[in-house]
Amino acid sequence: MSFAPADRRRIGISLAALLDALLSGPAYADTPLIDPPSATTLAVNKAAGANAPFTDRRDLDFAARGWLGSRKDPLIRAADGHVVWNLDAYRFTDGPAPATVNPALWRHAQLLARHGLFQVTDCIWQVRGFDIANITFVKGDKGWIVIDTLSTIETARAAYDLVTEKLGKRPIAAIIYTHSHIDHFGGAAGLAGDLLPGAPVIAPQGFVEAAISENVIAGPAMSRRATYQFGMGLEPGPTGTMGSGIGLGSGKGSQGLIPPNRIIETTGTELVLDGVRVRFQMTPGTEAPAEMNLGFPDWKVADLAENANVTQHNILTPRGAVIRNAKAWAEGLSEPDLFSWYGR
Repeated sequence: MSFAPADRRRIGISLAALLDALLSGPAYADTPLIDPPSATTLAVNKAAGANAPFTDRRDLDFAARGWLGSRKDPLIRAADGHVVWNLDAYRFTDGPAPATVNPALWRHAQLLARHGLFQVTDCIWQVRGFDIANITFVKGDKGWIVIDTLSTIETARAAYDLVTEKLGKRPIAAIIYTHSHIDHFGGAAGLAGDLLPGAPVIAPQGFVEAAISENVIAGPAMSRRATYQFGMGLEPGPTGTMGSGIGLGSGKGSQGLIPPNRIIETTGTELVLDGVRVRFQMTPGTEAPAEMNLGFPDWKVADLAENANVTQHNILTPRGAVIRNAKAWAEGLSEPDLFSWYGR
């Protein structure tokens, strides 16, 4: 097939216009186009509801365990007043699943919608539901050891303020980044004002290189693709977004990294952080290019980063992140004897 020069120019203009439209992303949120569910979708959802064991409520009990409360104001705002995160955005899931949503997905959203401060053990707490990830606070001799810092400065600060409200004011004695995805380090700058001078900021080998590669070098393209992967232009609801799988979504705030000053290079490395013994396991090329698990031998507690969760999320990401190595991922979860004390 051949085209005359004028035809080529018209086709070029059309493709350019189409490309501009595709890259505009959330602009379509102003005029959403909602297709009604097909008869097939309705039938599949109905069958899923009839066959699933939803009378078993143990997952709901697990999600509520250790809850100590949440923010009084559900809206987390940036300095200019815009809403970064709405804790109540998924309150609509309180009722039964509608015909437009698979009941299993609806139940999953109900679990993720539980937000606030949760006690994990005598010395470990988590703030959940303030972002797509969780932020963990470990009590040391003088302050908090913070594991992962959420996506945005605003949500990280709100989480720290909630911990202060519920558990008392303590400085931050150390920060640990489990891996190189921005939802685990993007909020770090929100904690900088409470970080003790000279405090260790710890990351796995390759962390900085992987973070720059994904968020700076490939950042513009991946940000556009993430708009579609995570449905950022959709409003939460039965005909909109029902979450992002491992969390409800990403905050619309600012981001800032505190660079690591201590790099973990080998499995079995142990550090004493603010009086707490921590053991590390290197898991490169698993859920992220640079990632590590860690454990607290004295408490028999393991933190498996995002290498183990109920979704075991995508191996090949639509946004174009580095492909996960499924074999390395599995091996990282089955390395013998590293956490042999866990569960004993």
